[in-house]
Amino acid sequence: MSLSTKIYVEAMDCPSEEAMIRMALQNFRNIHSLQADFSCRTLHLIHDEDIESIMEAIMPLKLGARHEQTEEHSGVIKEHKQQKSALIAVLLINACCFLLEAITGYIAGSIGLFADSLDMLADAFVYGLSLLVIAGSMLMKSRIAFLSGIIQLILGVFGLYECVRRTIFGAEIPDYTLMIGISVIAMAGNLLSLGILRKQQSNEPHMRASMIFTSTDILVNAGVIIAGFLTILWSSMIPDLFVGCIIFILVLRGAIRIFRLQ
Repeated sequence: MSLSTKIYVEAMDCPSEEAMIRMALQNFRNIHSLQADFSCRTLHLIHDEDIESIMEAIMPLKLGARHEQTEEHSGVIKEHKQQKSALIAVLLINACCFLLEAITGYIAGSIGLFADSLDMLADAFVYGLSLLVIAGSMLMKSRIAFLSGIIQLILGVFGLYECVRRTIFGAEIPDYTLMIGISVIAMAGNLLSLGILRKQQSNEPHMRASMIFTSTDILVNAGVIIAGFLTILWSSMIPDLFVGCIIFILVLRGAIRIFRLQ
């Protein structure tokens, strides 16, 4: 008999904490499903394991976990093909936007545009992890989460170093036309992704989380666009550096939270 359990996790507000929990539970073979609801800071598990053992594995993470409810699971455990297709679509959109922004960010000399590309890369990992939620591969998801942490750490450190270097030694004013134009394309990609996700009309936590992060991406795109216009008005690289630093700090924050498990 499978059980359905809800666990409140006070410190869980992004995929980093979810990844930590999944790594902590990767050896529990009888956990069929684990979904995170970031807005309510709750985990929803379908499992055969003893809940006490699960809580004992989560508590050392010091995320403020509290068992709220366990009841018999009356539904079926299955893949959701429509959700899988939607997540594959937004994963491809984010991957393409990452490549476009990374290349043009280098050409334009825009650290903000390059930072935005890394944010798109991090989101591509989030969508990939959500796909593995559907597939039910707990161990593989944990490994990919750890790999994403390594990649985010390396790119985040490099990005902040580049911001500091440009601040100290100076740099040419970025090409604001590319900053604005490419960010508009990236925003269009995120709006398309949001439309694809909303079309699913799913209230499941991992799908809602994907929509939340896509909405945040749209705000990040807007920040780079605003920085582009400020570059025109001030003829300065400061707006670009400011936006870039903020995005790189967010990328590093996600990586550090994953590594807290180690």
